[in-house]
Amino acid sequence: MNENERGGPSRRALIGWGGAGLALGAAAAGGGVALSDDGPSPAPAGSGGAVEFHGPHQAGIATPVQDRLHFAAFDVKTEDRAEFVQLLKDWTAAARLMTAGKPVGEGAYGGLAEAPPDDTGEALGLSPSRLTLTVGFGPSLFERFGLADRRPAALADLPKFPGDNLDRSRTGGDLCVQACADDPQVAVHAIRNLARVGFGKVAVRWSQLGFGKTSSTTPDAQTPRNLMGFKDGTRNIAGTETARLDKHVWVSASDGDAKSAWMTGGSYLVARRIRMNIETWDRASLQEQEDVFGRDKGEGAPVGKAKEHDAPFLKAMKPDAHVRLAHPDSNGGITILRRGYSFTDGTDGLGRLDAGLFFLAYQRDVREGFIPLQRRLSTHDALNEYIQHVGSAVFAVPPGVRDSHDWWGRALFSKEA
Repeated sequence: MNENERGGPSRRALIGWGGAGLALGAAAAGGGVALSDDGPSPAPAGSGGAVEFHGPHQAGIATPVQDRLHFAAFDVKTEDRAEFVQLLKDWTAAARLMTAGKPVGEGAYGGLAEAPPDDTGEALGLSPSRLTLTVGFGPSLFERFGLADRRPAALADLPKFPGDNLDRSRTGGDLCVQACADDPQVAVHAIRNLARVGFGKVAVRWSQLGFGKTSSTTPDAQTPRNLMGFKDGTRNIAGTETARLDKHVWVSASDGDAKSAWMTGGSYLVARRIRMNIETWDRASLQEQEDVFGRDKGEGAPVGKAKEHDAPFLKAMKPDAHVRLAHPDSNGGITILRRGYSFTDGTDGLGRLDAGLFFLAYQRDVREGFIPLQRRLSTHDALNEYIQHVGSAVFAVPPGVRDSHDWWGRALFSKEA
């Protein structure tokens, strides 16, 4: 079977990718999934199907949130611009296969016995599981490859917020890949293969596994709960709310100046590893827990209301209640799209759970989204007694891959784009 028949790179082509001999997946090429002007039509939650890879926006942002996450930040090791561009092309080509549930290249077996297989094989026999791969570029990437004048102003360095205790080994990165799927093995397989394809050109700086989505982008889905037991993201932007997405998430051609035009159709991602002081929280009274959030724990209704989705009366909440401080009405209308996940990474050596929220937020401009919102929360939020931000990164997430000739980052690296 040749490359054109297969619909992806051949084994010989993959071996030519610096000898790595493999690849990975992204947001899928599911047959029969139609495109619209607003982006790819999502695979229904729980379907196990493929999410369309091509579209004006990358999948994994407004896509219905999957159950599992594997997020990885990478450092770039090559100084050769052409080599890095080729890596982006190679990643894109491999992603088309993986998100459609296909093995990379000639697969995990049956190839040359003297060479590593093209695919690592742990996802053989599994469905696409709605795998999406979302790529982003960190501020430090723009210090390389002559990109200094292409860095958008909206990709702002995050300031140090009160209470931050950031671990440098979990902070920053030249680029990132967010892999979301309903099967954890599918998500891990994707990141593993991406790292292998990039061997010698990029290296994993840090990564995070996540489970139990803490926000939903699907209007009729049950609102998920965080590890503190409270519903989170009641009024999160839904993937079907195109007007809110255009206003708060997608970068417009009218944003910024010529140097940021390549970001049209993209978004800006803030990733924060937020550790929860679980043991302290579990000893707090129910009344205190509800006061901290400004919602009841059972239904999720705002203070003084009966149902979760009832409009909150903010003044009925305590002044330092999380919902009151985070609500758009308290912040000049600031709205972000959240795709966070819970995490547990064993214990800290003192018998305490290393657990919390891996916060992921997409917005049209970091300076007008996360930064002013977090400034307010970090100084006044009652929740701060029970949490600590220990990891942080910000990325420019470019627009989607339009067709089989396009590739991640083409608008940034190609003058003709």
